[in-house]
Amino acid sequence: MNGLSTILIVFGLFLVGGIVSFVKQKMPMNLIVLLSIGAAMCLVAGVMRLEVWN
Repeated sequence: MNGLSTILIVFGLFLVGGIVSFVKQKMPMNLIVLLSIGAAMCLVAGVMRLEVWN
């Protein structure tokens, strides 16, 4: 794992924690959807940058 993939995965997991928190606080659904799209993009980008795929 290199540094950028680690940062992307950790940031994606941080955003997933934010999603859980926002759902518990009953925040607006479009804000939760926007946050989940960002979290998914960070996690996918981090996983795709791993050296395992080469």
